[in-house]
Amino acid sequence: MTQIREMIYTSKIIKAGALLTDTKTFFANWNVTLSVSENLDKFRQENLFGKASRSRVEDILAIFRQRYLKEESVTKALITLVNCKFPAEGLNSILYFHSTQSDSLLHDVVTDLLLSLHGLGRHDINVSDVKNWINKQIAQGKTQTSWSDRTITGCAREILSTLRDFGILKGASKKYLTPIYLPVQAFAYIALYLKQRQPSGEKLINSTEWQLFFLSTKAVESFFVEAHQHRLLEYYAAGSIIRIEFPTNSLEEYANVIAS
Repeated sequence: MTQIREMIYTSKIIKAGALLTDTKTFFANWNVTLSVSENLDKFRQENLFGKASRSRVEDILAIFRQRYLKEESVTKALITLVNCKFPAEGLNSILYFHSTQSDSLLHDVVTDLLLSLHGLGRHDINVSDVKNWINKQIAQGKTQTSWSDRTITGCAREILSTLRDFGILKGASKKYLTPIYLPVQAFAYIALYLKQRQPSGEKLINSTEWQLFFLSTKAVESFFVEAHQHRLLEYYAAGSIIRIEFPTNSLEEYANVIAS
């Protein structure tokens, strides 16, 4: 996924968060007859988010452009899922996945820091844990410039709040790792997205992106079996030969499949 995610960490997360309600408002009010620019202008002019300041609207639109508007297929699929009233748990999982694909900092906190804590059997995580991790990344040259302690603290706090809202963590002042519920329909959508970028069944099962949900290879295989049973896809495994077929290669069309 490196061709999609930024390789240099940025502090954009400070102005972001999960924004789940705003995201659903965004796609529910999207006009498919207008261009992306025209839709963004509509949100600016009509204040459909109901925000008190124009600058906050601009922040939100910039984040949504980064997360959900870079790939037309993703945009159309999300419009379909929101309009079909796809269940919240599944939609939130998909929005979380796409958010991590557009933000390396958010992605790597999960796949590096949280995954290591998960492997150690530790369930609590705090701002200091994330700050220490970010400081190590800065020391390794993964940001364009040095960050102030205020910026690092702001990023750490917003990352934890964002992951809580997406259901990866739980807790108010104290955050904890929580068992992630990934509906099979959302799993199948993510699987198609990943398969479009590399067609190998074996590589798909072993993709490191499943670490975003703390899934082992065995768990991923179980998900594919379940998705096959639900007729969301066809999954066949014979030794090292793995074949995974979807009813369509279009994310938008597949959004209709999983929504039904």
